[in-house]
Amino acid sequence: MARQLRIEFPGAFYHITSRGNEKAPVFLTDKDREKFLGYLELAHQRFKAIILVYCCMENHFHLFLQTPLGNLSRIMHFINSSYTSYFNKIHERIGHLFQGRYKAILVDADEYAKELSRYIHLNPVRAEITELPEQYQWSSYREYMGLRRKPVWLHPEFVLGYFGKTEVEASFQYAGFIKSGQHLAAKNPIENLGPSNILGSDIFIERIKTKYIGDRKLDRELPSLQALNDDLYLRPTIKEIKKVVEKMLGKRSGYSRNVTIYLAHKYAGSKLEEIGHTFGLGISGTSSAISRIEKIMSRDISFGRRVKEIEAKMFR
Repeated sequence: MARQLRIEFPGAFYHITSRGNEKAPVFLTDKDREKFLGYLELAHQRFKAIILVYCCMENHFHLFLQTPLGNLSRIMHFINSSYTSYFNKIHERIGHLFQGRYKAILVDADEYAKELSRYIHLNPVRAEITELPEQYQWSSYREYMGLRRKPVWLHPEFVLGYFGKTEVEASFQYAGFIKSGQHLAAKNPIENLGPSNILGSDIFIERIKTKYIGDRKLDRELPSLQALNDDLYLRPTIKEIKKVVEKMLGKRSGYSRNVTIYLAHKYAGSKLEEIGHTFGLGISGTSSAISRIEKIMSRDISFGRRVKEIEAKMFR
């Protein structure tokens, strides 16, 4: 059987599902779920995965994520293999935990981010595990509502940015959006997905096919396709990051320097001393600049979304 087509490129968004082998449970205890979330954090640290939405059900999980480095395969191999090793050891079992390869749908985020996040967050309600999504502990909905402290690896500000300029306003509007989905029986946005495994408008699908698939024939044994060269995985330089930031925010913006420092620390692989030297700062000043941006992003939804747009732009 031919494997699912994989299209990977920097800045891509995906809806990921992975189910237990023969529909068997993949989470038996709360400790299992906590361990899985720990691997999401490590995927964020090591591979720069941006987790937008998550939901851990009994025999499967959902993720809505972005890959600034275009490295989905690396991210999911790490998450699934690491968790399988843990699960087998703890529960004294051997063999495959998940059913085949994970399913990855390439998503036009601007078109489908809202509906997709609602579909994922309402999973426990549709499964009749809870009456309300906020009652379920193992999804990101509580973080969206401000009912639980947001971990550093979760980035709800992207989706919430569609609903309001401030965190309070966005969360309130998003809650209404979720509630309307419960009463109106919101449709699964991937229900009528075609064989391409691309969720988006006709224009988006055509652009992806033209840019990343072209007229190349797919091998029956290896249809998984990555259209970009390995050099796209190289880290950007501080100079390249600075150029993108200034283009997006403007050279005179009071945030440009600190955003550049923040992104250089996150993506360039440079030490604080090296980054600070570029901007005439010491290690302490560089660290403070990073902390300031992180604090602003945590309380200003629109600013956080702007930084995410810069991140995506950096790898295009």
